Amino acid sequence: MTGHVVIAPDKFRGSLTSPEVAAHVAAGLGDVPVVPLPVADGGDGTVDAVVASGFTRVETEVTGPDGTPVPAAYAVRDEPGGRVAVIELAEASGLRRLQRGLAPLTATSRGTGELIAHAVRHGAARIVLGLGGSACTDGGAGMAQALGVRLLDAGGNELPPGGAALRDLHTIDASDRLRGFEVVVASDVDNPLLGPYGAAAVYGPQKGASPGDVAVLEAGLARLAAVAAHTHGLPGAAEHDGPVGAMGVAGREGAGAAGGVGFGALVFLGAEIRPGIGYLLDLVDFDRHVAGARLVITGEGAIDEQTLRGKAPVGVAAAAAGHGVPVVAVCGRRTVGDDELKKAGIEAAYALTDIEPDVARCVAEAGPLLERLARRIAAEHLTRR
Repeated sequence: MTGHVVIAPDKFRGSLTSPEVAAHVAAGLGDVPVVPLPVADGGDGTVDAVVASGFTRVETEVTGPDGTPVPAAYAVRDEPGGRVAVIELAEASGLRRLQRGLAPLTATSRGTGELIAHAVRHGAARIVLGLGGSACTDGGAGMAQALGVRLLDAGGNELPPGGAALRDLHTIDASDRLRGFEVVVASDVDNPLLGPYGAAAVYGPQKGASPGDVAVLEAGLARLAAVAAHTHGLPGAAEHDGPVGAMGVAGREGAGAAGGVGFGALVFLGAEIRPGIGYLLDLVDFDRHVAGARLVITGEGAIDEQTLRGKAPVGVAAAAAGHGVPVVAVCGRRTVGDDELKKAGIEAAYALTDIEPDVARCVAEAGPLLERLARRIAAEHLTRR
């Protein structure tokens, strides 16, 4: 197809999924030929996005972040190199899965490990792990335990869930760890595991951690990194630059993602961290779909300074620029100016608040309002081309 419009938005958090955003924009464009291609940057909504592009949804039940069973889904596709499973941490271990309120000290990533194990048992050779929206700050300890790693205290007892318990970690036994698959972490978070920009300090308060809780979680994560640095048999521990093994991994960009699950994936699973939106665009074959397009429409709920740091719309714009295709964006609201957007490769941004100043109505009526914006985009960017 040539002369078409590629619609490649991320979700509007709390309002519309990325496939729903794409569908409303397509409806507003009328009879213009379109290719809906919902995207994500590895956070919540990633599974929905890849399912919309042809992956198959797999549903199961796993341990939620507070220990309560929760429904969760991942996506699979068979490729020449083997089956690929896209797993979204938020599906199993996200804030939205908490049943009993915030649990900053005890929330676990165990359910994410259970999703990985389920996918591997059903033939997955490569796991794409999207990080974001985490309820836990456990350094990926729960994920590792679900995959057969034993985290033991000085008495040889298995540690209970959560980041606080890691302060009592004495030994890591990875001898029975599930093997036979590779892991790619899709994340745009560049925080290290520890320190003032680390998982506990930056993201702990968002999960309900008080200043005292942050200190407890920081101590637990530091203990995990120290013990992992002296544990043999952990993939990746000796493969990265740094003072000693896993302590070096703790300082890597992305190790602090999702409450330190980035660190757990690096050390326990030998994962590779890739920029979230770039890797997901490869998965949905964006380059093939954008070839010959006349316009790309991207977007997300809020276009702000965080967007400019490499979130989905900027990643889409960068990929489209390689094909010489112009990009515009839709959003709920925006707080950055036209000049900043153009520097990021986005010609113009259209916000719901431009046509409906009542934010509550924007959330409740996002679909119809998006269709109105799409009609404006068609008039201003398609009829003249």
